[in-house]
This record gives sequence, C-alpha cells and structure tokens, in this order.
Amino acid sequence: MNACATSPELRKGLKQRHLAMIALGGVIGAGLFVGSSSVIRSTGSAAFLSFAATGVLMVLVMRMLGEMATSRPTSGSFSDYASDAMGEWAGFSVAWLYWYFWVVVIGFEAVAGAKILNYWMPGVPLWPLALGLMLLMVASNLFSVESFGEFEFWFAGIKVLAIGVFIALGALYVLGAWPGRAMDFSNLVAHGGFLPQGGMAIFSSVVVVVFSMVGAEVATIAAAESNDPARAIKHATKSIMIRLAVFYVISIFLITVIVPWNSVTRDASPFVKAFKVMGIPGADHLMNAVVLTAVLSCLNSGIYTASRMLFVLAARAQAPASFVKVNAKGVPMTAILVSSVGGFLCVLAAYVSPDTVVMFLLNSSGALMLLLYIVIGVSQLVLRVRGVQQQQPLVRMWLFPWLTLATIAAMVALLIQMAADPETASQVYMSLLAFGVSMVMYGITRAARPRPVCAAG
Repeated sequence: MNACATSPELRKGLKQRHLAMIALGGVIGAGLFVGSSSVIRSTGSAAFLSFAATGVLMVLVMRMLGEMATSRPTSGSFSDYASDAMGEWAGFSVAWLYWYFWVVVIGFEAVAGAKILNYWMPGVPLWPLALGLMLLMVASNLFSVESFGEFEFWFAGIKVLAIGVFIALGALYVLGAWPGRAMDFSNLVAHGGFLPQGGMAIFSSVVVVVFSMVGAEVATIAAAESNDPARAIKHATKSIMIRLAVFYVISIFLITVIVPWNSVTRDASPFVKAFKVMGIPGADHLMNAVVLTAVLSCLNSGIYTASRMLFVLAARAQAPASFVKVNAKGVPMTAILVSSVGGFLCVLAAYVSPDTVVMFLLNSSGALMLLLYIVIGVSQLVLRVRGVQQQQPLVRMWLFPWLTLATIAAMVALLIQMAADPETASQVYMSLLAFGVSMVMYGITRAARPRPVCAAG
C-alpha cells in the first residue's frame, strides 16, 4: 500500500533474504507433511499427479498475481487489484474474507501445534499449549516486522532442509543405492494398479491439495514492506514452479514408491511412514519437530497477513481507524492484537464446542481461497484489457487472454465439483454465506463511513 503523506506507514524492514525464504517456504505447510496422507488414500499411487495438476493451477494464479503486483506492489495485494478492476465492493469483500480465512487458520494452527506438543507432553491440556504458541507468535509480530521476517526465515529454512533431506535419502532408497536394497518401483502398481480409485480421483483430490498450497500469495503482501518489492515479487513468482515441483510432486512421488499407498493412514504423516520403512531411527520425533515448525510458520504468517489486511481496510476507511495506527517500529499493533483475538476465540471454540462452532468455522472458510483465486484471475483479465498496468511489467501472464480464461474456468469447475459432492457441498454454501455477510458489511460501512484516511493502494 502506498500510504498518503499524512497517514502512518508500515516500516520497510524485510530484507531480500527474508522475502526469499518466505516465498520458498510459503508453499510448504502442515498440509504437505500431514494432509497429504488423505490425498494418497483417496487417489492411490497416482497422488503425485493430483499435486502436479494443482501445482500448475497455482503457478498460473501466481503468474496473474505477479503481473499485477510487480506493476503496483501494495500491502493490500489482490484486494487492491480487485478494487481497481471491479470496484470498491470487490476490494472490501476480498480483504475481509481473506482476513477471516487467516483468523480461522490462526486458531486451528495453534490447536494443531498444541496437539503436536502433546506427543511429547501427553499429560498437558491442549488449551495452555495453544495459548503459549499464540503468545509466542503474537510477540514476534508485535516486536517488529524484522522479527517476523527472522522467524519466518528460520522456519522456512528448517522446512526446506527437511524436504531436501527426505528427497535425497528417498531417491537413494528407491534407486537401489541404499544398504540391502535394489531399485524397486513396484509399489506404484502392486496394490490395485496405478489408479486404484479411478482416473477421476486425480482431479477430485485437487480440491484438497489447493488448501495445502495456500500461502504462496503471502510473498506479494510481505514484499510491500521491503525496499525493492517488485524484484522480490518477480523472484517469488518465477520460482514457484520449481518450488512446487520439488517440494510437492517429487516428495509425494517418492512416498508412493517407498510406501504402499493403502498402508498410509489419514491421521499420520506419510513422511514418518516412509522414514520408518527406510529404517531411519527416531523418524517420528524428527518429523514431529518439522511439522511443528510448519505449523508455527503458518501461525506466524497468519497473524502477519491478517493484520496487514486490517491495516489496508482501515486506510480505506473500511474498518475502524485505530487499525491503521503503527507504533515506533512501524508495526500495526492494534491490527495484530485484534487479529490475534480472533485466533484466540477460535482456540476457545475448539475447546468448548469442537463439533458445532468449529465445524461451522471450517466449513465457512473452506472454499474461500478458491473464490479469492478466481477474483485474482478476473482482476488480472480486466486490468490487462483496460491497459491499467505497466506496458512491460517484470512478470507477464502467458498466452493472454486464453490462459487466464482457462485458469478461471478450471477454478469455477472445482467449485462446482465441490458443490456437487455431499462431503464438500457445505463448504461452498457456507463460504458463499460468508461472502454475503461481507457484502452486508460493505453496505453498512459505506453508509456510515467518514472521510478515508487515504486512498486505497
């Protein structure tokens, strides 16, 4: 966001090494380390193709976002571009829905982290562990944007190292360079064939995989708090294809070669299973620590991202003006604290009513990222047609407009598929309800709005 002269400004404290690791680790979440087990169970040995198909979709979404973001880097990112392309209502809805999504994520990542700690501390209740993790990450964000960047730098480094070690050892194992092993790819076809659940299972699993890859767009938001945002966004956008191919496709391929797909359980990490098959001692403790790092990284990024959305909304006079205030270190303290309170309430809901309130929160945010990614596609299409962006941005969408239209159509098809599936239909309807609530909020805010703090963007 380019704040006007009289409004507070976020401190540009993120270094290129911070942004590089945020971009690198942003796509590696707990969904890869744990959530991938459900994809393997649903798809079979061909699970890596689900990750490959989703990776192509994410690359195209990030390419469209990168074109807009390198042309005009802002802390509001795609919510600002939605305002430019479709009007103020679109930017308002996107920003509030994205904030809501991350607030729910904050709460559930805190609970997930507490469950991981329970592995080592089984007698301790979940709520004090979740509270402790929340307080740690809130303190990191409140101190300075540099401290957020440092935490994320090391979290991402650990995740990248873990995946790198797994790929190296896994490749040695399947290629027969492992003690007592010969080259063996039989697990790909030995248990019901390569496609035991049918070819359509590859595409039905894409919906699940999308949510494990959420976070790639955070780099375009964080880049606005660096001294050279366009360069950082260009690097993040152009390297995402390699990151998704290495971190997701290759690692999942190796798992399905090492481990029979039908021996994977949905509630356990397939990486732990693979390490145990390979005979590596202490694999459960090692991967538990890595998964905890991934959860803390997501929690850290969630607090950061949600607070920046509130900051942008307040700057547009679409949220209380107190959210735009920053402290001496250029950190929006009130926005961070309010976003964190939302996370604390989700933790409380998980403790008090796991079967009602928690399921409502999960369902009402389930399809939001697909809706927001569709908005990114429509915004890029409209802005390019209007010629609003730079004539030669550092990143440019391929085969415009046909590939943009095809990407939007693919995401709409995924939403239709979710709506047609009884197991995921409620997520679509609840997410549409959340969108409807955001539109009511927009009408109320527009009617009662004072003079803006500064113009959006």
